[in-house]
Amino acid sequence: MQTAPDNNPGNALRALRKKLKLTLQDASERTGLPISTFSKLEMGKMSLSFERLSAISTGLGIDFSELVSMLADGSQAKAKPAGLGRRVIQRLGDGLPINSSSYGYVYLAVELLQKKLVPMVGEIYATTMDEFLSEFGDLQRHPGEEFMYVLEGEMELHTDLYTPARLKAGDSVYLDSMMGHAYLKASEGPCKVLCVCTNEHTGGGLGLPAIP
Repeated sequence: MQTAPDNNPGNALRALRKKLKLTLQDASERTGLPISTFSKLEMGKMSLSFERLSAISTGLGIDFSELVSMLADGSQAKAKPAGLGRRVIQRLGDGLPINSSSYGYVYLAVELLQKKLVPMVGEIYATTMDEFLSEFGDLQRHPGEEFMYVLEGEMELHTDLYTPARLKAGDSVYLDSMMGHAYLKASEGPCKVLCVCTNEHTGGGLGLPAIP
């Protein structure tokens, strides 16, 4: 009887580390994430934020979209490499869900590898900076640029260079992702968003050996 795929992102991350023959210490040194953080990510006790995924992608020398695809279903069987005429239709309920106390995101088009954009839809839960910082410790920073469009409710944008700005449904922001940033819910009801980040790391695939 065929075994169902393991859909736990933490288990898939552990399998990736072992495939690359890396200890937790090795993975920590290459990604810049503390050993305790990497271990909690593998055990599903800490959320795989975009910033952390970006650090893992860059540190382990793996294309970001390939990393997300692997975490989505534990295999590359359905993944589509770069090429002409690619197309993926996303159905409701598909994608890679990542949840935390501050937000919940679903990574879309996870089947496509080496894509230039990383699309997500999400809902923001945190309403104060104290809530956000209690989970992440600091504003989020990662290579690239990102676009955020408010689908429902209101969002408050905090950065380390500008005063906080409130965005309502239909408003959007495009920003340098290396600028410290945080998104907060500023409405009584749900705050839902569309977010698109650039993929700044299109390095090796999962079949490559660990970087020396």
